[in-house]
Amino acid sequence: MFSNPRTPAALPRSRRALLRTAVAGTAAAAGAGLALGSAAPASAAARDAESTMPVTTPEQALRRLAAGNHRWRTRQQEHPHESGALRRRLVQGQHPFAVVLGCVDSRVSPELVFDQGLGDLLTVRSAGEVLDEAVLGSVAYGVLELRVPLVLVLAHQSCGAVAAAVHADETGEPLPAHIQYLADQIRPSIERGQHGDARVDATINAHARGVRRRLAAEPDLAGRVAAGELAVVAARYDLRDQQVRVLS
Repeated sequence: MFSNPRTPAALPRSRRALLRTAVAGTAAAAGAGLALGSAAPASAAARDAESTMPVTTPEQALRRLAAGNHRWRTRQQEHPHESGALRRRLVQGQHPFAVVLGCVDSRVSPELVFDQGLGDLLTVRSAGEVLDEAVLGSVAYGVLELRVPLVLVLAHQSCGAVAAAVHADETGEPLPAHIQYLADQIRPSIERGQHGDARVDATINAHARGVRRRLAAEPDLAGRVAAGELAVVAARYDLRDQQVRVLS
């Protein structure tokens, strides 16, 4: 699941198996959810204990995101890590457990859809998850300076940036100023075998996978991926059911 779908994975086979198991037990399918199978939700005491444990591996980070997304979509949000004591402790430093590269869409706030709090996520947002030097530098800061073990590229249903890129490609109509830059970055991912809404939907997934591949191949990140210290994952948030699903 965390491997490049078109090239051999960088991680050893045993490591890849562990990462797949951490997601859903049978994570080979493209629609596999972040939810951890049918396991019963942890008790409040267990969740409190887990929230204080350091997250040092991609598996742990993914499990924590999965649990938070489950709480969100079942309307059992805890809004964790907002206390006064926690705020005072964060003055001394931060130790986020994941970098989430998401879209600017107002309906897809990572801290909400994963039910996380202050100090938990390093969020980087650009329309359509488009990469530029500022975005790359922000992601690299989380990985190299803060030692974050997971980078999640979070696409979403009904992405306006992708829809605009597809429309411009089909019609040849220019887009306003800097929005054209976004479309140019998304254009290589446009799925030519689809049409209409299906083309937009397929392009959303293809673009997220392409961003994932580019990040995993970045020289500063690739070594950590090969060592099993970092996983770069593409996922998609569906507005209808609020579930995040990993893209293979």
